[in-house]
Amino acid sequence: MPPTAKSKLEYTPPDGGWGWVVVFGAFISIGFSYAFPKSLTIYFKEIQEYFSVSYSEIAWLSSVMLASMYAGGPVSSVLVNRYGSRPVVMVGGLLVSTGMILASFGRTIMHLYLCVGLIGGFGLAFNLQPSLTIIGTYFQIKRPLANGLAMTGSPVVLFTLAPLNQWLFDNFGWRGSFLILGGIVLHCCIAGALMRPVNKHAQPKPKAEPAGCNGEAAEKVASSEATAQSDKLLSKENEDDSQSQGCLETFIDLSLFKHRGFLIYLVVLMDLVGAHRFSSAVGLVTIIECGPVLLGPPLSGALVDIYGDYKYMYYACGVFMLVPGIYFFIMHYYNYKKLDEELRQDVAAELRTCEEAVQLKMIRDGKTKHETDG
Repeated sequence: MPPTAKSKLEYTPPDGGWGWVVVFGAFISIGFSYAFPKSLTIYFKEIQEYFSVSYSEIAWLSSVMLASMYAGGPVSSVLVNRYGSRPVVMVGGLLVSTGMILASFGRTIMHLYLCVGLIGGFGLAFNLQPSLTIIGTYFQIKRPLANGLAMTGSPVVLFTLAPLNQWLFDNFGWRGSFLILGGIVLHCCIAGALMRPVNKHAQPKPKAEPAGCNGEAAEKVASSEATAQSDKLLSKENEDDSQSQGCLETFIDLSLFKHRGFLIYLVVLMDLVGAHRFSSAVGLVTIIECGPVLLGPPLSGALVDIYGDYKYMYYACGVFMLVPGIYFFIMHYYNYKKLDEELRQDVAAELRTCEEAVQLKMIRDGKTKHETDG
């Protein structure tokens, strides 16, 4: 088993207790962060007709919002390291609410870019990154389970917001709906209030582990169970009702298990950099994601416009997925090799310290014996 990054924490994560309340807060915060931009697309047709803009101009609204959410990752990391997750998430909820309320009075599409895209996007960044970070401070052995429960907030909130937005639109129009959504998103402030900093001085109660199943094995079992359940739901090829099967698989792919890869990346990232550097690492990853999120849809559309065929777009997507996979495989090996060297250096340094302490003690004992004989 390759070595993992050493987490330079001054305490032992409780792996439970108030941590489950924090997971519930992260469930709400992460749910709004991922589901909110997608749920707003129901208003795009009406907004497009109201402002008389093109399809590409209205599509930029969600792109700017998502790009701002990812670009705000490093800023959010700095604030989390300085002030903690609780105030950052609460400020993020206020920003999203302010952006939506201001957008309800918008007069131009640029106004919506600013309010919904920039202000709302940065608010979502302040919701997402701190919620991911604080889970790592409360959990160690049960971290995969805690991350999985928190990430289910995205499909649940999206499943709830979709019909709610349709009802709001039918009864209040897009302006009234934005105003009401500005109040609904304030639930992120309540979620942030639940994210109490971990008590670093509390000593966790010793827990007896079952024979043959240590913490590392528990993480593997949790991850394998999640994968097995998803594969069981997706393996419906032999059923008679192919139409129902297709609908089920599409629903599962787009909602329930959309963030399986993201969940794995969280666990792997924590394993690679350690809990003490996780906040900064997430910020760096999100700002890198900002580019593809912002430029991916326009570039895909350009390929379709140039060649008049969708297959070239899928070819490009396949290449863009393959290249990072190869890069990650190489860097994964390199990183574990470096961690192994660091571990060996730490062990060697500890041995040298012990040897020096023994030699110093022998010298002192020798001097004491000499003085006694004298």
